[in-house]
Formats: sequence, structure tokens, C-alpha cells
Amino acid sequence: MDDGIVRSISTGLSQKGVRNHNERLLLSLLQRHGELPGSDLARLAGLSPPTVSAILKRLESDHLLIRGAPTRGRVGKPSVPMRLAPDGVLSIGLKIGRRSADLVLMEFTGNVRAQYQVTYAAPDPQNVFGFLADGISAFLTTLSAEEAARICGIGIAAPFEMWNWRDASDEAAKTFMRWKDVDVRAEAGRFSTLPISVMNDATAACRAEHVYGRGKAFRDYAYFFVGAFVGGGVVLNHSVFEGRQGNAGALGSLPSIGPHGESKQLIDTASIHLLETRLREVDLDPALIWENPQDWTAIRRYVDPWLGETAQELAKASLSVCSVIDFEAILIDGAFPPDIRTALVERVQRYLVTQDKRGLTPPHIAAGTIGGNARAIGAACGPIFSQYLLDTNTGLWT
Repeated sequence: MDDGIVRSISTGLSQKGVRNHNERLLLSLLQRHGELPGSDLARLAGLSPPTVSAILKRLESDHLLIRGAPTRGRVGKPSVPMRLAPDGVLSIGLKIGRRSADLVLMEFTGNVRAQYQVTYAAPDPQNVFGFLADGISAFLTTLSAEEAARICGIGIAAPFEMWNWRDASDEAAKTFMRWKDVDVRAEAGRFSTLPISVMNDATAACRAEHVYGRGKAFRDYAYFFVGAFVGGGVVLNHSVFEGRQGNAGALGSLPSIGPHGESKQLIDTASIHLLETRLREVDLDPALIWENPQDWTAIRRYVDPWLGETAQELAKASLSVCSVIDFEAILIDGAFPPDIRTALVERVQRYLVTQDKRGLTPPHIAAGTIGGNARAIGAACGPIFSQYLLDTNTGLWT
């Protein structure tokens, strides 16, 4: 990697140190609720108006907040709401998937400013990190020096134990095995001194939904992301719970029963790789599934049976996780077109009606809102969350 790239992205806002607790608190409230005046922020945060006013001025001077239009109609001076400055912080997110890698440059508010994608039969580490290096270089050509200095870090989302895929072809299996001894953080750190965060890809998708999507509406929920392999995440008390080793919500490993009574996992019965297998059996190219933009109309006759099987498995899995934690909701998203997501959620809702629910309160089943980009957006959210937002159960989100 060119030394100029190292210099350009090593002087971001993260070098100033993390924000203090009260600053993070106000930024988190604005992120969650949208623009708010200082008086509302003081009430929600339990801080005095003068304290909030001082913090807001400081955050505004640091270009993290911008003023909204004054609200008139009340006694006294017009109220001026504050909101997050979209370009106040930038972050880079890399999703390493079994079929593709996505690299995004994301703004503070979750908007994706630029994105690159590469597809493959299997992810070779050297090629993936080359893609990351080239993508960062391309991002920088579009940014001013001031904007480049606002990049706060690099988040990387990858499947847990990516090498452990029993159904891969011999050649693909060899490629996956190359990841077993790869230190992802160290490899990315070879060409950047920015903070680097690494997380499970499904957990990253859950974080994207929680911060930028429908997850804001629920206190506790389980999240399923249906990709080449299905995975998941867990949210408790308005916080994404990653677990002791960052692998909480490994819902793809939930036990399942195969058609002949054999022991399987959810990844074997509710993943897109099953649809890929079906397409190969009828001499169709599975790459049709991953074309961008996605349109599964031409393969709908093969998608419908897959939808039915996947919905049944997700309905059973939803009740299984609710037997451990009394989740308010189950959110379902995936690497498929929006109409497929809608159909899948509707079928899960129907199948749930026929399941044995003795001793359980059926959860609300809802569609996620981020879509196929959730893992990359969640990866980019990692550095932002660690430096600017609160990830604790403060009790302020109800």
C-alpha cells in the first residue's frame, strides 16, 4: 500500500480520543430520536440545560452537529433543534462474505456515500485484502483532505469460522481453509493506522438494523439474516449483545432436523446456498442469485419451494429462541430482493400460527429494513459506535 494512503487516513477524528460520556449520551439520543432542541435533550438525558447547551456548542464546533430550522409558536425565543452532521464522521466498512465482498464509505447518519463490490466463487484472503486496499485508495480520491481526516476507523464483518463449510467443493474448501490462520485485524492494519474493529457478519447486520433500521422500535428481539448461510443477532435492553467471544446470536447453529430425521443445523435448512444447489441441479448458474441489482423473477419457480422450506425452519427457530429469552419481536432480513423478504416474513407469520406454542408468548414477526447491505453498514457502524455513541443499558431509550 502506498505510504500516501497511510498518511491520508491515519489522522482522523479518532486521534482526538473517544468522546466523554455526556457527549456520547447526547449524540446517541440524537441518533435515535432525530433532531431535538436542547430542552428535550436535557429532559431525556437528565442533565441541566446549561450543561447540555455547553456540550452542544462543543459538538457543533467539532462539526459533529448542525442546527435545524428554528421552531416558533411558543413563548420566548424560538427553539433551535440540533441534529447529527452527516459528514461530521466518516467510516469504512468491509463485509467479507462467502460469495462476495462489499466495501462502503459511510456517513455519521448511516448514509452510504460510496460502495464497491467484488464477487467470487470463494474468498481468497490475498484478493480480499487487495480489494480493501484498492477500495480505500479509490475512496480517498473522492475526498478532500479535511474529509479524509474525518474517517474514524475501519470495521470488518466476516462469518465466524468461515473455513468450516462442509458443503464446499474441494477447490473452494481449500480457499476457505486459508482463512483459518488469518488475523483479520492485523492484515488490515498493515496499510492503515486507523482503529480497526472486527465482528461477526450477522452481528454486524443486526447492529445496522438496530442503529439505522426498524430495530429502534423494539427493546428485546432476535434477528435473523439469511445469506449464503443464515446467521443472527440478539438485542437486549436496546443494546446489541455480542457475547463473551463476540459470537452471541449464532442462530445459524440452532439444531434442526433433516427430512430423514438426521441431525442438522439451521444453516443446513434455511440458507441461500440451498437455493444455489437447486439451481445447479437444473443446470442454471447460481450467480443469477447474486447479480446486482438483484431480481429473482426468472428463477421464481425454484425460489417458491425454497421460501416455503425456509419459512418453516425460521418459524420453528423463532419459537426456540423465545423459549430462552422472552423476545418482543423477531426481525428477518437477508441478501435477497425486497419482495422475497416480504414473502418470507409473511410465510413465517403464517407458519408460526400452526406451531406448538405452549408456555410461550408468540413474538411479533417483522421484516428488517436494511437489506443486503446490512453487514457492510454494520461493519462501518463499529468504529462510529465505539468512539461516539453509547452502547450501554442506560434506560434512556424507552
